[in-house]
Parts: sequence; structure tokens; C-alpha cells
Amino acid sequence: VQLQESGGETVQVGGSLRLSCAASGSPSSMAWFQEAPGKQREWVATINVAGITAYASSVEGRFTVSRDNAKNTLYPEMSNLRATGTAKYYCAYDRQRRWFLGRTEADFADWGQGTQVTVSS
Repeated sequence: VQLQESGGETVQVGGSLRLSCAASGSPSSMAWFQEAPGKQREWVATINVAGITAYASSVEGRFTVSRDNAKNTLYPEMSNLRATGTAKYYCAYDRQRRWFLGRTEADFADWGQGTQVTVSS
């Protein structure tokens, strides 16, 4: 499965941004991870094929993720961005489970190349 993220750019603190991730293959559970400079990759959110979501506590209430199964595309939307939001954001795909809300890197076999988001003050 190939994944292509887009939408990353520089935004100001408090701003909003919508990313997207287009996947080849059939719809399955997909997730979003962030990797800040000098830090390990961290889970942000997961959405299954029914649109049920799970979010990390650090982004709850500020980030939402939706999907279009016909296009097999994921749409994370980030609002009230903080400086700590500066990171490369990666899309991930669960080959085996369409309903499971995985939260670790090991849950996802396929990854995109990432898109850079920079939050400036």
C-alpha cells in the first residue's frame, strides 16, 4: 500500500491546518503520527473504516480526523496549533484490521513519507 501525505506548511501559533493522506488499496484502519525534532515518533489519532476515532490526550479537542472511503483518503484537521506541534506528520495504514484502533507503530505496516508542519510564534 502506498500512502501520500500533503498539506504541511508553516502556520502561526493558534492557527489551523488541514492535512490529507491518500492511500492505494482498500479502506482500512489508518492513523496519524507525529515526529518532533529530537523526539520519537508519537501516535496522534486513528480512524477505522466506520469513522470511529481515537485521539491522543495531547490533541483531544484540537485535532479531528475524518475520511472519505470512496477516495481512500484521510483528512486530519488541526486547530489551535501550539509550538510543540512542529513536527513531521506521518500517515499509517493497518493492512489487516479495518475496525481496530491501533495506537502503536507496530499496529501499522505501511507508512507515508511524511509532511512537515512548522508552527511559528
